[in-house]
Amino acid sequence: MATSKLGYKKLVIIQLAGGNDGLNTIIPYTNDIYYKSRPDLAIPKGSVLKINDEIGFHKNLGPLKELYDQGHVTIINNVGYPNPNRSHFRSTDIWQSASGSNEYLNTGWLGRYIDAYGKAPYSGIELDDSLSLILKGENINGIATRNPKIFNTNAQTPYFKKVLNYQTDAHLSEHNLGYLYKTMIEAKSSAKYIYEKTKTSKSKLEYPNNPFAKQLKTTAEFINSHIESKVYYVSMGGFDTHANQEKKQAQLLKTYSETVAVFVDDLKKNDTFKDTLIVTFSEFGRRVKQNAGGGTDHGAANNVFIIGDDLNNKGFYNDMPNLNQLDKNGDIIHTVDFRSIYATILDKWLEVDDVKILNKSFSKLNFI
Repeated sequence: MATSKLGYKKLVIIQLAGGNDGLNTIIPYTNDIYYKSRPDLAIPKGSVLKINDEIGFHKNLGPLKELYDQGHVTIINNVGYPNPNRSHFRSTDIWQSASGSNEYLNTGWLGRYIDAYGKAPYSGIELDDSLSLILKGENINGIATRNPKIFNTNAQTPYFKKVLNYQTDAHLSEHNLGYLYKTMIEAKSSAKYIYEKTKTSKSKLEYPNNPFAKQLKTTAEFINSHIESKVYYVSMGGFDTHANQEKKQAQLLKTYSETVAVFVDDLKKNDTFKDTLIVTFSEFGRRVKQNAGGGTDHGAANNVFIIGDDLNNKGFYNDMPNLNQLDKNGDIIHTVDFRSIYATILDKWLEVDDVKILNKSFSKLNFI
């Protein structure tokens, strides 16, 4: 059965929050429209890390290009959804819940996965202080923690124990347990499990010194300690570059690229990379034309990075955006529905019923 394989296949989702400018990330350095649309913001041809005669990486993505050259990266272009929403909050909700643009769901796609196939809240972990929609299910939520030691310590506080003891003394039956009580019991149990399993598994590699790197280092320690958690969610902010984009994005891409490279190396050294799939998305891309503030405004379709050990389609999965055919707002038109990526991951990687999780059938892709 598929459930027998859930123990070792891991999925790490990384959000570049704010709407990363995909055109200045993967650069069509021979495209005249790109340079005419961005007279001040386009990346000069001479600084592009060229992949072929038409496309290249941003110069600060050197470590990612090394992974690309090793066959560990698939880039899917023009990913989005019909009738795109340009609100950060709403578009993030759409990506996290796998809803349509006119559909409002109170559960996340990974939360529904945990509900259907997970054993406990720690089946899904967000490396943050609060839980996002993506890991919220109907009956089971994932957990949010940046530090398993602090998480466990907080679960042992007198207040926490007092509430649990009070509820226990009331002799409530399992069927009558309040939602808060059940949540607290699950949190305490998860905190102890994660801490006990991971306290002896500390990364020996030197990660960059930034919050994103701390999240991925902790994620590597979780994965390398072989806890039963299956899905991880990490977010890196700052990509809403309406002004002064050039320097801001360059620094962010450097942080992302260097950290992901160490993360992959950490997994490789512990023989867990072969069973880990890393997906990087942003809630939308940016407008093709630069704005008056030296930046770009909210757009629509964007690129998605798939990083793994044995990918079917290494390199570019599909064509770069057609800058001759933009929507009425001057945005890139999506040719790949993001839910097709989810369906592929659920079906081919996690080996579960994607229709059950996504509530609809989406065409599968061939990157894994």
